[in-house]
Order: sequence, then structure tokens, then C-alpha cells
Amino acid sequence: MSVAIVTGASQGVGSATAIRLAQDFDQVALVARSRDKLEDTAAAVKAAGAEPLVLDLDLSEPPAAQAVADATLQAFGRIDALLNIAGAVPQIDLFDMTDAQWDAGLALKLHGARRLTVAAWPALKDSRGSVVLMSGNSALFPKAPYAAVGTINAAIVALAKAFSDRGIADGVQVNSVLPGPVMTGRRQSYLHHWAPLHGLSVEEATAAFPKEAGIARYGEPEEIAELMAFLVSPGARWMTGSALRMDGGEVKSV
Repeated sequence: MSVAIVTGASQGVGSATAIRLAQDFDQVALVARSRDKLEDTAAAVKAAGAEPLVLDLDLSEPPAAQAVADATLQAFGRIDALLNIAGAVPQIDLFDMTDAQWDAGLALKLHGARRLTVAAWPALKDSRGSVVLMSGNSALFPKAPYAAVGTINAAIVALAKAFSDRGIADGVQVNSVLPGPVMTGRRQSYLHHWAPLHGLSVEEATAAFPKEAGIARYGEPEEIAELMAFLVSPGARWMTGSALRMDGGEVKSV
């Protein structure tokens, strides 16, 4: 039997990843704040062949991480993979973002992932398991209009690298993923923000953004899910401490 935990599993890349992992894992624990949306993901996971566990918890709250690890172990007895996908960081200009908004962005995406990885580590060590942390390619080019996104994503890459260093001795594989522009609900919200800044309607912005970013099209959540599934598969077992970009060619540097 094999068990995966997927955070942010209520929508977007998190939901797509949970459904994809149902092909490879026997049980999948689904973590997010919205129970109704988690139930939809759970139904799809079950239809794909795995047993779901719905955990509607807010990982920005410190006790939630241990609660997720404990509930998963109580239900399934082990943890083989942890995919930290939860976290929406406000896309607010560097000079406009408040301390509270910075703290909120850090609390879920960075500290939520950090605490859950620590809480699950003993079980992952026992299973010689795998961890993936979701970053984003803005880690490579932080800009003033969305400074927090780039800053927090860069911190996640560094955090994953630190965990991977400990994982060499403990037998736990850790990598990070840096997606580019993927068409999710979060991307649609970004386009609503981006459009007026460029004097465009949302429809015009949706069509214009790929060209502006230097890509042929937006990515799909299912494409990122395939990369996630590979990273926690036997085929990627010797890969650890890596930061993998899947961005349609948006980052032009080597």
C-alpha cells in the first residue's frame, strides 16, 4: 500500500495532482480549507482508483500540520509522498503591500509547507518517501508589481534544497517545482488585476499575456500534475535537491 498527501487539493494544480496520483497511490489525503471543493476532488480520486481522505484544515494555522500528519497516519498507517501545493500569495506592488499581507502569504505557502514537511518527516523517513514543494518561476525574476510572489517562491526553492540536504542522510527525496503561467482560477484572478494595468479588457489580456510572456500558450494543471507524479515515482528516485521549471519557455535564461 502507498499513501500520498496533497495540499491545496481543492482546485487548480493541487486538485489535478491529487487525481493524477490516484493512478499510482492506493490512498490520497486531500488537504485544503474548502470542504465542498475537496469533496469534489475526493470523488474524482475515488473514481480514478484510490481511497481519498478529506482534511479541511488551514495550514496557515500552526497546529494544522501535525493534525494532517496524525490523521493520515491514523487512517492509512504510513506516508510515502507529500506534495506541498497550497498557497496563494497576494500579487500586490512592493510599495503597497502591508505587513499583514506579507505575513499571510508566508504563513500558508512557506510556513505551512515547512511545518507539514517537518511533521510528516518521521513517516517519510520510515518509508524512504518523497516530498515536492511548489514554487514558481517568479522566483527567478522577482518584480516590483508582484514582489511577494517572487520572494516567497525563491524562499521555497531554498527551503526545499535545505530539506533535501537532510534527506540525503534520512533517505527522503525532496525537490521543488517552478511552474510558469498555468490557467487556473488563480491565473484568472491575476489577469483581472493585470488587464487594467495594461489598458486591456480581461478577454484581451487573456489573449495578450502569453505573447507578453514569450510563450505559445498557457499551461494546464494536468501538465504540472504529470511532473509532480513523476517526481514521486520510482523513475525519479535519484533526483533530489532539484528545482524543476515547467513554464512553456517563459524564462529565457540558461
